[in-house]
Amino acid sequence: MKRATPALEATLEQLEQAQLRRTRSVFDSPLGARRTLTTASGRTLVDFSSNDYLGLARHPALAAAMSECAAVSGAGSGASHLITGHGREHARLEEELAAFTGRERALLFSTGYMANLAVIAALAGRAERVLLDRLCHASLIDGARLSGAALARYAHADAGEAARLASADPGHTVMVVTDGVFSMDGDLAPLPQLARVARAADAWLLVDDAHGLGVVGAGGGGVLEHFGLGCAQVPILVGTLGKAFGSFGAFVAGAAGLIELLMQKARGYIYTTALPQPVAAATRAALAIARSESWRRERVRTLTARFRKQAAASGVPLGESVTPIQPVVLGSAAAALAAQRELEEAGFLVIAIRPPTVPAGGARLRVTLSAAHTETQIDELAACLAAISERARRAQPRV
Repeated sequence: MKRATPALEATLEQLEQAQLRRTRSVFDSPLGARRTLTTASGRTLVDFSSNDYLGLARHPALAAAMSECAAVSGAGSGASHLITGHGREHARLEEELAAFTGRERALLFSTGYMANLAVIAALAGRAERVLLDRLCHASLIDGARLSGAALARYAHADAGEAARLASADPGHTVMVVTDGVFSMDGDLAPLPQLARVARAADAWLLVDDAHGLGVVGAGGGGVLEHFGLGCAQVPILVGTLGKAFGSFGAFVAGAAGLIELLMQKARGYIYTTALPQPVAAATRAALAIARSESWRRERVRTLTARFRKQAAASGVPLGESVTPIQPVVLGSAAAALAAQRELEEAGFLVIAIRPPTVPAGGARLRVTLSAAHTETQIDELAACLAAISERARRAQPRV
């Protein structure tokens, strides 16, 4: 260990010099539009970095459901689902998630990362091939690698290239994989075209709609609802519960046979402790609110349109996204970090996203909008970003 210390320090120094070393901030206040960041000054910042799209994370109904369940069931589940950890709240939530997504069954996982690793490894193996979008989430990439299958990646949102890759090795492509809403760009996958690619290859289509469920679609059914696709076109749907639904955990939804197979083979389900029942109870409350209070989706869409209109008018370099994820691509890690610091001085929390989370040269501010934000907060952020963008343009050398 002592001999390895210099190498570790050298690696950390390289990250520091490249401005790619990650740090953590400590927050004193609960999740919400306004958060208190623990700094020397203990400032209050408007949070434009969380994934709490519907503003449910601090909803009193979720806290009450969690508290009431904990008083009865305790804080932990005590075992895996297949031993003694599967409680009544788990069973009810799985039934409600299946109904919400229009599928026969759903299966709870502790995290979205764990769900993706488990599902891909259970359904793909050696001598088979998995096709992934170039910008898929890290958990999908890692799941494909750990499965033992050959991994091929097609250009972002390019269903044509996916089709060419699938047809180049007929009979071996077992799965086509994509995000529904891409977490760093906010754009939608071309699901109708990918569904045709998967069907032609006789392959599974897995869609991780972590950032679409609850937000996209008239009823919050995500990107599948947006495109009018069902279980026949997209057999495997992965969703997370810690974003629009404001709690924690993940699930896979699909046909009864698929879910039964995952219960028997998915190591990330079999060999881990079930998430606490109070978390499931809070998620059930969130699911009910998301269904009944459609104004939350309408509000975040209205605020997104407002932000995009103002940003575009001011020359802010936005990506092509109509979702609450609004990337402001600045290129270098140094530029993104400088913009983050400037926004913090102005009272906004917008985290700089740097490689390897995004490709080299694609460092950005990832602005995320919530139904909990106000119009004034949106306007002030857009104005601040406009000023940053204008100074950046002036600083560029003239050709």
